[in-house]
Amino acid sequence: MKDYTRQLLNKAERAVQAAKVLLEAGDLFDFASGRAYYAMFYTAEALLEEIDLRYSKHGGVHGAFGEHYVKTGLFDQKYHRWLLNAFDQRIEGDYGVEIIAVDMDEVRKMIIQAEKFLAAARVYLEPVDKV
Repeated sequence: MKDYTRQLLNKAERAVQAAKVLLEAGDLFDFASGRAYYAMFYTAEALLEEIDLRYSKHGGVHGAFGEHYVKTGLFDQKYHRWLLNAFDQRIEGDYGVEIIAVDMDEVRKMIIQAEKFLAAARVYLEPVDKV
């Protein structure tokens, strides 16, 4: 695995932890949604980095992940759906002015999805049978 890929995965892990802290802090779940999204975004970036693809825009990462990992059958489409849904929630959290724009239970679900996405990427990128 490339060093930069590993760094992105580590950043994704830190984003998950930050999302959990923000969620448990009480009324900061709109900010927690952003961290949960970025955990998924960094995970998708890591997967793309491993095949020498980098994008400067979120839409580029979203589309390329779908094209290179979902359409090819390497990853289940649910990961792509989770990434896109999390992006929409992040937009609401970042730009919505009312805290109720983001649902706490939805953010909790996003964090679990981010953890699952990250775990799936680690399994894919770090096969145990490498000798």
